[in-house]
Amino acid sequence: MSEQAFQSVSDLTKTIKRLLEDTFFDVKVEGEISNLKAASSGHVYFTVKDAGAQLPAVMWRGVAQQFRSMMEDGLQVQVYGEIQVYAPHGRYQLIVNHLQPAGRGALQEAFERLKIKLQQEGLFNE
Repeated sequence: MSEQAFQSVSDLTKTIKRLLEDTFFDVKVEGEISNLKAASSGHVYFTVKDAGAQLPAVMWRGVAQQFRSMMEDGLQVQVYGEIQVYAPHGRYQLIVNHLQPAGRGALQEAFERLKIKLQQEGLFNE
């Protein structure tokens, strides 16, 4: 074991926050929207995902007003923003400043194909 002193959870999280936010301040990500939720505050929370990972994202009210009509679960999007660490939960998220549709998401398309196949096999029948 190393003789390095232990640090508090808060201190370690502050260090992680500084490193992530100083490094990932101009992020461009493409993925599929899922878990879209509009809060009463006007903020929009969602996940941007692909087949291998998912990234929590938030669009603050002022930005969300411009893009809300373009957003729906299963939509492939290109988002621009910055990474922010929410220290109380020790969690990082993408703060989205701009969004543009990029078509129907591959995961949503696969889900729709599977749903049709299962319907054709009668698995949804009473």
